[in-house]
Amino acid sequence: YSEHKATFNIEKLELMEGFLPRRATELVLDWAELHQTELMNDWNLCQSHEQPHKIEPLK
Repeated sequence: YSEHKATFNIEKLELMEGFLPRRATELVLDWAELHQTELMNDWNLCQSHEQPHKIEPLK
């Protein structure tokens, strides 16, 4: 997000490291909560060196 970088834990839906402005963090976590299963499935695909599926953006 702009010059900021952050890493989030998909399972716990929490910021692990880095920084984003508060509003951006809230948006990321809201979106991740809606798509948590898809995110975990894509993470598992990536761990197997497979192509992840597209996930609908926040509207």
